[in-house]
Amino acid sequence: MDSMALQTFTSPVVMFFILGMFAAFVRSDLAIPEALAKGMSLYLMAAIGMKGGVAVAKSGIDITVGSALAAGIVASFVLPYLAYAVLKSFGKLDKLNSGAVAAHYGSVSVVTFVTAVEILELSALPAAGFMVAVMAAMETPAILSGLMLAKGLSNTDGSDDRKDMMREVFLNASVVLLLGSFAIGVIAGPGGFEEVSSFFQAGFKGVLCLFLLDMGLIAARRIMDAKSITWRLVVIAIALPLINGTLGVLTGTAIGLDIGSTAAFGVLCASASYIAVPAAMRLALPQADAGIYLTMSLSITFPFNILVNIGLLTALASAMGG
Repeated sequence: MDSMALQTFTSPVVMFFILGMFAAFVRSDLAIPEALAKGMSLYLMAAIGMKGGVAVAKSGIDITVGSALAAGIVASFVLPYLAYAVLKSFGKLDKLNSGAVAAHYGSVSVVTFVTAVEILELSALPAAGFMVAVMAAMETPAILSGLMLAKGLSNTDGSDDRKDMMREVFLNASVVLLLGSFAIGVIAGPGGFEEVSSFFQAGFKGVLCLFLLDMGLIAARRIMDAKSITWRLVVIAIALPLINGTLGVLTGTAIGLDIGSTAAFGVLCASASYIAVPAAMRLALPQADAGIYLTMSLSITFPFNILVNIGLLTALASAMGG
């Protein structure tokens, strides 16, 4: 446990995240240009998708892959219901905001997953390549759950709004790029990937470090500007990733995933979306308070997962698998 925690905190990607938070808290003028941040995000999603596809091309598709995909889809659809109950009862949020926040806690954070994959590799517990497909599959079911909890899909205002929302859910940039690059990796295989591996592998960790530096800056600055967050919501934003992550590790162990993949599945269940889901909520639930759901997912849950929960879930998966 201690060695895993040390590996987490001494990993360059995590230290760059801490540096970003520190720079924001001391009010440094350090900043990453928005265009560069977007470019790094595209690079990371394409790289992780391709590498996952190549890994699946090597190993093939079997019952384990199918079980992991099914478990991911079910978890993404069901976890918002747990979050909704907690947010309404303990969090004292209204139905609309409870549904909007709950959707974030069933969907996934690509950056949290990518960081976890890097830390797992440092710990000699690599996650299987097909976990990229599981991550992509888990991004959208939670949005549907959140909308049904908040007000029901049938009550969205107008067919054009419903069409725009469904387009955002299924054709948002991260889903298209992740699934598309994953498919390219499967089709190209190891031989085809070798032609571009110098680009997608050599610079991956360096780009991730800079991207997490930017995320640290954003997360800390949003914490300092937060006005709608109560102590109850702070508790929930930390408790939900612990509970959801533990359920994910138990599920991964039950369906026979290896230790690294089990830890990765736990991290997927523990993470909270702060890109795809907020975009969908802006379209479908414009009355919901973005200050609540963005601050909880990006400024509290995301740092907690990066700094603490990835190590905890890796230790739990190792204990369960050992």
